[in-house]
Amino acid sequence: MTAERTLDVRVVPADAELWRRRTITIEGATPDAVVTVKATTVRNGVEWTSRVSFLADAAGRVDLDADAPISGRYRVADAMGLLWSQTAVDGRPGGLDPESVETPLVTTIEAWSEAGTGSGASGAGEEHGSAQLIQRFVGDGIRRGEVREEDLVGTLFVPDGEGPFPTIIVMNGSGGGLNEVRAAQYASRGIQALALGYFRVPGRSRYISRTPLEYFETAIDYVTRELAPLGGKPLVSGQSRGGELTLLLAARFPERIAGIVAFVPAAYVFGAQGAADPEEGWDGPTWTWQGEPLEHLWHDNSGVTWQPWDGVAHEDPDRDVYIDGLHDRDLVAASRIPIERFRGPVACVSGLDDRAWPSSMASRLVMRTLERSGHEAERLHLDFESAGHITPLPFMPTTNIDVLHPVSGARYSNGGTVLGNARAAERSFEEVCAFIHRATREPQRS
Repeated sequence: MTAERTLDVRVVPADAELWRRRTITIEGATPDAVVTVKATTVRNGVEWTSRVSFLADAAGRVDLDADAPISGRYRVADAMGLLWSQTAVDGRPGGLDPESVETPLVTTIEAWSEAGTGSGASGAGEEHGSAQLIQRFVGDGIRRGEVREEDLVGTLFVPDGEGPFPTIIVMNGSGGGLNEVRAAQYASRGIQALALGYFRVPGRSRYISRTPLEYFETAIDYVTRELAPLGGKPLVSGQSRGGELTLLLAARFPERIAGIVAFVPAAYVFGAQGAADPEEGWDGPTWTWQGEPLEHLWHDNSGVTWQPWDGVAHEDPDRDVYIDGLHDRDLVAASRIPIERFRGPVACVSGLDDRAWPSSMASRLVMRTLERSGHEAERLHLDFESAGHITPLPFMPTTNIDVLHPVSGARYSNGGTVLGNARAAERSFEEVCAFIHRATREPQRS
């Protein structure tokens, strides 16, 4: 009988912040053996797994950053593919947001040689090994605290060390809630971050309909007054509807904001769509100011005769309601966000394969409008070819492409590819962190 041999599975660093890239190597396999690797992570009580196979080299070694898999979920040399290619074992979309950011993600990595493979192989399945990879949402020294002042609902993450720090307000999109994960990652990069909730949080509406902009004005003033942001002003950031909101706040309060980061945004104000109060409907107003609704593109739009947020597909699969909406030129002019009023640094992150709405077009319109207006501060547009309407953080699963909307329950596609979304997540996080630091170092222009 052949004695069981242990494969040496090494993860470096084994325990670190979510955004940190790891190296993963396997040693001790039979030369030229097929080595299968499985990664299992429990998220909110649901197992997420990925599985790929590699060909060991002549020394019986596999380096997941140098060796592309020969079979399995992904086929590029990237150790972190074990994480971004994971899917839920029950096949359900969603479930990535942790119940608590203070509980780290633990991934078990198992490796074994496939029976009978390799040079001079004998026996069956006698080579095994395992290791753990720990991703921490909250890094060492980060201080987390709830903000429940002046009717605000938020969670503050303060970096380790002495301030003042670059400071950013982080907002979610049409799913609502608090984006504590992104705020916590910013804090581990020396950026103070307030995850601000504006609906689907305690004390706020369940729907996005008729959200008052005064709430965000209060938040900006609170951060400026109480959190001592570097440079005297906070940045503002949001994704999807939060990206639309980010541009809207920059145009509404240009002197109070240091810079903005809009993830997969809109260049126009839209109606409440899939996050609407059922009594208001998809074409009801999303935002109000001084009690009056802001004009939006779905308000009696003469070019729109249908809507996709009820989950019913149009008979023409190539029909795009966002293109149809542009046919009403008067409404386009009335609902356009006048971003040229903002003179500070602007960053937009979009996906060319965004299937939820045209974030690439919106970002290009923003950049062109700013250029025509003589905007002198930094303009950064990260437009990813194979990415969709998805803004994950690095090294989280990017397989949630076809999903159910958390408010309406309608099924829709985010677009992009698993690999394209993963690459966009990693690169955009690094570039946005650098942008935030630059924005607070540069002198502010009026």
